[in-house]
Amino acid sequence: MKTKNILSLLVGTTLMLLASVAFAQDSAIEAVKASQAGLIAIGAGLGLGLAAFGGGLGQGRAAAAALEGIARNPDAAGKLFTPMILGLALIESLVIYSLIIAFLLVGKI
Repeated sequence: MKTKNILSLLVGTTLMLLASVAFAQDSAIEAVKASQAGLIAIGAGLGLGLAAFGGGLGQGRAAAAALEGIARNPDAAGKLFTPMILGLALIESLVIYSLIIAFLLVGKI
């Protein structure tokens, strides 16, 4: 008789411990989703920041090179202006693509 009581106590305790783990699963899933949301936000911010930094450096170098070329040869200003504007637009388009990707990532949060 004593063995049955110990066995039933052991089974009851085990079931109670397992039930708490089963009920805690929802909060664990929510914690994982919250940490993933934080990582998505950090990734979107870093990606956009790096793209803007690189785009700014690229545009600065392109404008400096064009102005230096115009300073050396003022007659070439008309020939340098159009390629410079085209290059600046292409550099800016990459930053805009990064902005769109950042918006899409933030939309997943």
